[in-house]
Amino acid sequence: MSLRFHAFEAASRKQPEPVAQPVGRPADYFGKFVFNQDKMFRYLPRETYRALRRAIEQGEPLSRDVADSVASGMKRWAVEMGVTHCTHWFQPLPEGTAEKHDAFIELDGKGGVIDEFSGKMLVQQEPDASSFPSGGIRSTFEARGYSAWDPSSPVFIVGDTLMIPTVFIAYTGEALDYKAPLKKSLAALDHAATAVAQLFDPAVRRVTCNLGWEQEYFLVDEDLCAARPDLMLTGRTLMGHSSAKNQQMDDHYFGAIPERVQAFMRDLEIQALQLGIPVKTRHNEVAPNQFELAPIFEECNLAVDHNMLLMSLMRRIARHHGFHCLLHEKPFADVNGSGKHENWSLQTDTGVLLHAPGKTSEENLRFAVFVVETLMGVWRHNGLLKASIMSATNEYRLGGNEAPPAIISAFLGKQLDELLDHIEQSSTETLFSMKGKRGMQLDIPQIPEILVDNTDRNRTSPFAFVGNRFEFRAVGSSANCASALIALNTAVAEALADFRERVVKRGGDMKAILETLREDIRVCRPLRFSGNGYSNEWQEEARRRGLDLETSTPLSVDRYLDEDSVNMFERMHVMNRHELQARNEIKWETYFKKVQIESRVLGDLSLNHILPVSMRYQTALAQNLAALKAIGASLPSWGEEGGVSLIDQITAHAAAIASEVDAMTEARKRANRIPSERERAIAYHDTVVPFLHSIRRHIDKLELIVEDETWPLPKYRELMFIR
Repeated sequence: MSLRFHAFEAASRKQPEPVAQPVGRPADYFGKFVFNQDKMFRYLPRETYRALRRAIEQGEPLSRDVADSVASGMKRWAVEMGVTHCTHWFQPLPEGTAEKHDAFIELDGKGGVIDEFSGKMLVQQEPDASSFPSGGIRSTFEARGYSAWDPSSPVFIVGDTLMIPTVFIAYTGEALDYKAPLKKSLAALDHAATAVAQLFDPAVRRVTCNLGWEQEYFLVDEDLCAARPDLMLTGRTLMGHSSAKNQQMDDHYFGAIPERVQAFMRDLEIQALQLGIPVKTRHNEVAPNQFELAPIFEECNLAVDHNMLLMSLMRRIARHHGFHCLLHEKPFADVNGSGKHENWSLQTDTGVLLHAPGKTSEENLRFAVFVVETLMGVWRHNGLLKASIMSATNEYRLGGNEAPPAIISAFLGKQLDELLDHIEQSSTETLFSMKGKRGMQLDIPQIPEILVDNTDRNRTSPFAFVGNRFEFRAVGSSANCASALIALNTAVAEALADFRERVVKRGGDMKAILETLREDIRVCRPLRFSGNGYSNEWQEEARRRGLDLETSTPLSVDRYLDEDSVNMFERMHVMNRHELQARNEIKWETYFKKVQIESRVLGDLSLNHILPVSMRYQTALAQNLAALKAIGASLPSWGEEGGVSLIDQITAHAAAIASEVDAMTEARKRANRIPSERERAIAYHDTVVPFLHSIRRHIDKLELIVEDETWPLPKYRELMFIR
C-alpha cells in the first residue's frame, strides 16, 4: 500500500480533540503574558512608569537609567511567570520573525551565577546582520547589526522567554527590517495629517493610524500534508486535479465550523488573548478547509506585531490538533486563495477622521479632505501600492476572479461618489452634509428595523471605502502587513503635506480648502471605479485611465525605484535610495529562489514519483491486454481498437512531462547564470514559471488515468475535506 494510503488511514483515524476548556472569561486572562500598562503600573517605580508612558505616547527618549529601572521591573514580573530567557524579536526583510535567546544569568565571581537582566539587555542586542539578506547594505564579512527595543509595542512571554519587540538596523544605520520604516511612515503620517486636521481644529495634537487585519488560512490534516512534498516544501500543491466537489455549491462559506477546527480555533483564541491579541471574529471561508479570523482594530504598529505573532501561533497550535496550517496565498488550484485584508483608518486625539456624517458641515468637509487626499496618495503611487503586495506567492491569487485584480482602483460607494461630484462641480463656498445610516423596515413579522450603511461593498475593488475606513483587499495571507502600510502611509502623508502647502498659499481659509479639494477631486478621478473589476472591459478602461497594469512581480517592484517613489520616501524621511535599492534586490532574490524551489520540487516529483507509477500502471495495462489477446478474448474499450487508448495517453503525457522537465531544468540553469538579481528574477518569471503550469497539466491528466490505489500523492478530494 502506498504512503498516500497510509497517510489517509492515519488522518481518517484521527479523533477530534476535546475543545479547550475556558480558563475564565476572556477579560480575566486577556494580556496575561503581556507587560501591559497594568503590569507597568504594578512593577515599575512611579517616575519610571511616567517616563515610559511619555515615551510610548509622546515619543520622548528614554535615558539609560530609566531603561535599567524598566528592565528591573520587567525581570521581577518575568521571573514570577517562570521566565528564564529573553530575546529581541524582530521582523527581517524576507519574511517571518527572528529571535536569539539569552539566559537571565551572569557569573557572580564566586563560582556561581546570578539572575541578571539589565537596561542594556533590554534596549539593544547585536544579531549577526550578515546572516540576513541585506541587498548589499552589508557585505558577508561585515556582520555587525543592532536590534533596538520598541517601547510602543509591549513585551510579552512565550514559553520560558521574554520577547522584546525591536527594530533591526545595520551598523551603518540603514533599516534591515519592516518595523523601522513602518514607524517612520507612521511618524510622517502623524505630522502631515495633524497639520491638515489643525486647519479645522487647532486643538488637534496627534493623528494615529489604526489597522484591523483579516487573516485567511487553510487547514490540512498533518498526516496527509506530510505525504505531499510539494505542500511541505513550497506551501502549495504543484499538482493535483480538482475534486469533483470543491466550492461550487457555496456550502462551506459561513457554514458550521467542523468540530476539530472549532477545537483548534478555541485553543488559538485563548492563547492569542493571553498574549494581548484581541481576536474577535472566526468563520468558514469560501473554499473547503479555508477559514478566517479577525481582531478588534488596534494602533497600526501594534497590530502588525500581533499579526506576525499570530501567524506563528497558528502554525504551532495547528500541529497540536493534527493539522498543518497553510498561509500560502494559493495552496490549491481551482478554489479561492487566501488574502489578508487590511482595514486602514485614521483618528486624532479628538475623534475619527474617516467617519461620516459629522455633527457639522465643517466636520463633513474635513472628512472629504482626508478621503480625497488618501485617494490622491493612492492615485499618484498606484503602481507602488501594487508592488508593495506583489510576491511569488500572491501572484497566483491576484486577478483570478477570486481576489482583487492586479490593478489598484478605489471604490467609494454611490453616496460618497455623489458627494465628491457635488463638491467638484459646485462653484459656491457652501458647505455640505451627508446622510448617515438609514433604517430599512422589512415586511417580515417579528424582524426589527435594520440600519443600512451609506455605501455598498464591491468585492472586486482592491481599495474600498467601507464606512469609516479603507479596506486594502489585495494583500496576501502570508505577507507582513507592514509592507503595504509603509507604502500607503507614506503616499498619504505626501498627499496631505502637498494639500496643506497649497491651502496655506491660498490663504488657509475654508475657501482655500474647498478650491484645493476640488482640484484634487478632479486629479484623482481616474482612480475611482465602481464597476466589475474582473471584467475585460475594465482592463482596457484602466489602461486608458493611466493605471498600472503590470502583473509580473519582478517588473512590478521596479516602481520602488521610480524617481517619484524615491523622492517621496526621502522627502517623508522614511527610506533613502540606498535602502530602497537594497530592498528591491532582496525582493528579486526572494522571488527567483521561491520559483527555483518550486521548479526543483516539481522536477523531483515528476521524475521520481509520477513517471515511475504511471509507467508501472501502463505496463500492467499492456500485460492485461496481451493476456486477453492470447486467449482470444474481446478487447476492452481502452484497447487497440478503442481510439486513443489509455496506454497511448499515458505515453503521450509521460513523454511530455519528461521533455518539459528537461527543458525547465535548462531554463533554470540559464537563468542562474545571469548575474543581475533583477534580470534573473525576470528570467525565472518568463522562462521557468510557464513550465510549472504546463507540466502540471500533464500530471493532472495522468491522475485521472492511473488507478487510484497506486497514485503516490494524496488527492484534492482527500486533502480538502476535514474528517
